[in-house]
Amino acid sequence: MKVYIASDHAGFSLKEILVPFISSLGYLVSDLGPTTYNEDDDYPSLVRPVGSLVSHESDAFGIIIGGSGEGEAMVVNHMEGIRCAEYYGGSLDIPKLAREHNNANILSLGARFVTEHEAKDAVQIFLETPFSGEERHKRRIEEIE
Repeated sequence: MKVYIASDHAGFSLKEILVPFISSLGYLVSDLGPTTYNEDDDYPSLVRPVGSLVSHESDAFGIIIGGSGEGEAMVVNHMEGIRCAEYYGGSLDIPKLAREHNNANILSLGARFVTEHEAKDAVQIFLETPFSGEERHKRRIEEIE
């Protein structure tokens, strides 16, 4: 399974930690950047390619990272076929239920609000939790789309 990942400057250092971590879980990781830290970058142009690729590949996931993860999620949630959930700490039921109930295909992380350990746990849970496939959840996803 393929995982596309990107960040802005606020999420850059966490992205650099998560790329090898995700790879160690057995996923094929494609780091879409940035490749260097630039405090003046703009997240929309950096995370949009993740949404574009995930929307065209049914077996792909995306991880996007920003300061809060809010703006990043807003960018990709405007794209057809994308269901992006946010995680910025707290209960790990958030990424789990995002997959089980909403068949989320992108996880947005708030780097200023999560520890490295929380981010790794959230990403692993997100990637390893299957969609339940229950009719009520399928129906709700169809209503969203």
